[in-house]
Amino acid sequence: MSREAISHSQQRLQYAICALLLWLPLPLGSNRLWSNGLAVFLIALIGVFWVLLHHRGTFRFSQAMRRGAPLIACLLFVQTWAFIQLLFGLSIAPSETFLYFTLGLAYTLLFTMVLDLFHNRKALLTLLYTLFISGTLQAFYGTSMVLSGLEWGFLGVKTFSQGEATGTFVNRNHLAGYLELALACGVGLLMAHRNSQPLNWQSLIELFTGPKARIRLALAITVIALVMTHSRMGNTAFFSSLLVVGSVLALRSKKHRLRYSLILVSLIVIDMLIISQYFGLQKLQERLVNTQFEDRLDGATLIARENVKRDDVANYAWSLLEDRPLVGSGAGTFEVAFPQLAGPDLPVHFDHLHNDYLQFGIEYGAIGLLGLIGFIGLAFYHSARALIRVESHFKSGVGFAACMGLLALMIHSAADFNLQIPANAATFLVVSAMGLLARFQSASKPATRVN
Repeated sequence: MSREAISHSQQRLQYAICALLLWLPLPLGSNRLWSNGLAVFLIALIGVFWVLLHHRGTFRFSQAMRRGAPLIACLLFVQTWAFIQLLFGLSIAPSETFLYFTLGLAYTLLFTMVLDLFHNRKALLTLLYTLFISGTLQAFYGTSMVLSGLEWGFLGVKTFSQGEATGTFVNRNHLAGYLELALACGVGLLMAHRNSQPLNWQSLIELFTGPKARIRLALAITVIALVMTHSRMGNTAFFSSLLVVGSVLALRSKKHRLRYSLILVSLIVIDMLIISQYFGLQKLQERLVNTQFEDRLDGATLIARENVKRDDVANYAWSLLEDRPLVGSGAGTFEVAFPQLAGPDLPVHFDHLHNDYLQFGIEYGAIGLLGLIGFIGLAFYHSARALIRVESHFKSGVGFAACMGLLALMIHSAADFNLQIPANAATFLVVSAMGLLARFQSASKPATRVN
């Protein structure tokens, strides 16, 4: 194949992956058996063309993919362990473990293809814009449904979370998790497009009226939707990660410390304290305040009862972890394992635990957790290395997006199960790849070897 033909083929694969990422959140976060299977099929289909391209073009893998081999190995280790659970009868629900095994392979393939195909600046910007636009569309749709009173989700009337933004997701917390990742991409774009000119009134005005104004407007819409989800941990995770990562960048760059600080303050003050006051911020504040008293109220309110159930679920779930701490009960088996231990005080069915860490520990055991911990640790490391490259606005901006997105969903995962939702898990993996891609960004033209 000629160099030009390989380049065009790569570009088509990039567009296919971007289209996939736009699709995944639409059918209820791909969290139904049919949409889950469709996601696996589409990733596999793109993967076939990706393999054929490498076979026919015989071009080298990108530097980012070679550097990312340890992360790919961590993901493959987790999937290998799920297969061992299945093969040697360690899983208490083999059919569920098989589903999670195939989904895990699809995630691994998607992560690998992103590392290989989006290694230059233009492609990486396309990826960032895709996720940010997808989040903005979800935000606009979710807020429009609430404000108009139509309350439609995905091709039908919402059955849950009336009066709260859910987008095309079932659960408002899962929309919040998706928006956290999209907002991280948006803030990263804002940072990547910053200039090096001296800070003055003209540059401040340009932030709100120049080309970056479109990004700021989309950020405002998305923050409004995040507030309108009324997700306590979602909002806490977003603003905590913004402050932590923003502080690191500001402290790292002495030259532009004031500029970065003003950008971050504008995001918090304008979006959170002014605009969001008109879109449900007070209700969110009430939910946060009431959280302090819910355990003592012991079911006196619906919100309190919801949290008591979560606490009770966690207590019973610890028994599952203690039962098989090393090998786990099998990937995807929490829904089967939990009813065997739950008492009469928990009449409600729980398909997932509101704590991703504990659920992964129960299902994969300590052995499987080693791979997940290794992956997260390496992803944070590469993202942080890109973040501190302050001499490159682009690299530090994309590193900002990756660090913020990873940290936000890690915080949120302590009180929810976003990583059990295929759209959020796949997007999380793509954001994880961004830090490494930014750190080892190659030239605009992909390196190829022509036959």
